[in-house]
Amino acid sequence: MARDVALAVDLGASGGRVMSGAFDGRLIELEELHRFENGPVTLAGQMVWDLPRLWQEVTTGLRAAATRHGRGVSSVGVDTWGVDFSFLAADGSLLANPVCYRDPRTNGMIDVATATVPRAEIFAATGVQFMELNSLYQLLAMRRAGSSVLTAAERMLMIPDLFHWLLSGQASNERTNASTTQCFDPATGDWAFPMLERFGLPRGIFGPIAEPGQTLGRLRPELASDTGLAGVRVVLPGTHDTASAVAAVPADEPPSDRPDWCYVSLGTWALVGAELAHPLVTPECLARNFTNEGGIGRTTRLLKNICGLWLVQQCRAAWQRAGQKWSWDQLTALAAEAPPLVTLVDPNDPSLVAPADMPAAIRGLARMAGEPEPESTGATVRAALESVAAAIRRTIGELDALLGRRLGRVHVVGGGVKNRLLCQIIADATGRPVVAGPVEATAVGNLLVQLLARDGEVDLRAIRRVVHDTFEPVRYEPRDVARWNDRLG
Repeated sequence: MARDVALAVDLGASGGRVMSGAFDGRLIELEELHRFENGPVTLAGQMVWDLPRLWQEVTTGLRAAATRHGRGVSSVGVDTWGVDFSFLAADGSLLANPVCYRDPRTNGMIDVATATVPRAEIFAATGVQFMELNSLYQLLAMRRAGSSVLTAAERMLMIPDLFHWLLSGQASNERTNASTTQCFDPATGDWAFPMLERFGLPRGIFGPIAEPGQTLGRLRPELASDTGLAGVRVVLPGTHDTASAVAAVPADEPPSDRPDWCYVSLGTWALVGAELAHPLVTPECLARNFTNEGGIGRTTRLLKNICGLWLVQQCRAAWQRAGQKWSWDQLTALAAEAPPLVTLVDPNDPSLVAPADMPAAIRGLARMAGEPEPESTGATVRAALESVAAAIRRTIGELDALLGRRLGRVHVVGGGVKNRLLCQIIADATGRPVVAGPVEATAVGNLLVQLLARDGEVDLRAIRRVVHDTFEPVRYEPRDVARWNDRLG
């Protein structure tokens, strides 16, 4: 049977890959063609993304796709994290490497912003949670510093928009990623121009909003010749990785404003939320610091960002620097042997954003919170995992309150699904069954939007039928709820 092949370029803050998806009309078959590492680099005192190297890695993956699938490749699309961006000049040239959201330039910028536009008015205009890393505060930091890059900018492109421009030559601002910026109005589906003008930000840099499923064009001729992918279309997926991941949740229910399930997109970050048919921009959402972001099929992802496996990733990196070459499986096994619920810290504490030594930072935060300091490797990893689970528990409880009902099950998708210990801990902490999988949810959602979109329109239920038919999730039942209730009340 003939199969249609799409390519997903899936970029995360710690790594990226190029995946192919071969679709026979019912099932999708995934293949990883190229994997590479990612991370910010420091240039002249500023943390930036190494865009030229990342582009080299992407083109390497495209060449591998041509070798593997030849003329069978029909399209390619890119998803990445949110909030970061760069600019094109009037002559169409790229002005600068994009700055990383962990750069300290936004320190204190929420207070600067709310001195001009009150917090309640910013939330009413955007529905987005307040985090200093948001694009709005990055832009305000640039304006306050008199940035020559901002002055010269003709068009702002989010990270996936940059890659789509490199692929096709066409500039776009796809909705799901634009919705992470705190510059976008979910009620109108356009940029929040009245608010942006109050901040003195240049209106012209914000381009028309494009929808998932829209075709931008074909690969640049020189790129098609270089990679061997002639005639391949560039199609917008949900370019925010969580939007693509949530599209691949194997749920049967249609989107509604009273869902029976919630999700955790689990990787470097843990994004905890519910899929709604409409935005929920209320004083209660503002008080609980929830965000309304765009989803596939014009849905809304009501969610909160929690620091996820970043804590363990950075612990492992610190131990590697010290000569201890722990594998992921070894660290999980050590954590499983450590006593449960000894040390809990706030995974979103600013001290854990980019510490030089994560284990030491966790110990220091525990000491300040009056919690026992984890001394062993296993105890440290256990503390990190259980602290993330405790934050997930708290966030799902807040979702219950916002939606006026108890959400029945937790869908966990993404790379964190491979950590079976953490999935069980989440079930125990939340007291709800966890349905885990698919692992490659972001790539799957990206690929299926490309493969199933028709004239820029996406049928979310059709995507989920393919997910349901292709992947077998793992179910975790809560086992230790009483211990968690005793610990947290």
